[in-house]
Amino acid sequence: MDKTTPAIILTNPQMGENIGAAARAMLNFGLTDLRLVGPRDGWPNPRADDMSSGALAKMPPVQVFETLGQAIADLQRVYATTARPRDMVKSVYTPRSAAQNACTHREQKSGFVFGAERTGLTNDEIALCQHIIHIPTNPDFSSLNLGQAVLLICHELYQAQDKTPDKVLEHGDSAPAPQDEIEHFFGRLTDALDDGQFFKSEGLKPTMERNIRNIFTRAELSSQEVATLQGILSALGKSKKATE
Repeated sequence: MDKTTPAIILTNPQMGENIGAAARAMLNFGLTDLRLVGPRDGWPNPRADDMSSGALAKMPPVQVFETLGQAIADLQRVYATTARPRDMVKSVYTPRSAAQNACTHREQKSGFVFGAERTGLTNDEIALCQHIIHIPTNPDFSSLNLGQAVLLICHELYQAQDKTPDKVLEHGDSAPAPQDEIEHFFGRLTDALDDGQFFKSEGLKPTMERNIRNIFTRAELSSQEVATLQGILSALGKSKKATE
C-alpha cells in the first residue's frame, strides 16, 4: 500500500453500496488505500463493485481486518470522524483543518476512520484514534450517508494539496489585452463621449471617466474583445457621419 497517501478505514460497514460509493469518492480524489473492518456482508461484495463505477477494479485490493486496532496498526496519525461531540480529551478538527494537518505531516502515514452507517463509531473505537473530526452540519438534521462523509473528507484532502487557482479567466485563443490596447480604446471612447456631450459637467468628468474606466479594467478584456470594441466605435462613428 502507498506509504504517503492517507488510508480510508470503514468500520463495520453494513451495505456494499456504501462501500462502493466510498471507493468511488476516494478514486475521484486520488486515494486508493481502502480498509474494511468486519464488513457485515463479507468481502468481496458485488453490490460494492456495481456502486463503485469501476473504481474498485482500478484500486489495489481492499484490505479486510477483524478489528480496528489491526486496521490502523501501521498508521501514525489516525482521525476518527463523528457527527456527535464526545467526552474525550482529544484534538477536534473540522474536515478542512484535519486535511491540512495531515498534509502538513505527510511524511507520516495517516488514516481516516468512519463508523457503521447506523451507529457511527463507538467510544472505544474513537479511543484508539489520536484525533477527532467533527463534521459541522445542520443541527436539526446531522445525518450523513457513509459515502457522503467519505466524499467530504477525500475532497478536503485533495484540496489541501491542490494547486488549482481559485479563479481562472479563460480567454480562449486570444491573450489578455496589454494595457496600451485598453488605453487606446479608452482614449477613443472618451473622445466619442466628448463629441456626444456625454459629460454634462466638467467638474464631474474626471470621476465619470474613472468609473467608466473601471468597467473595462474589471472585465479583464482579451485583445480580441478590445478589437471588437474598437470596431463598435468605428461603426458608430460611420453611422453618425452618414446621418449628418
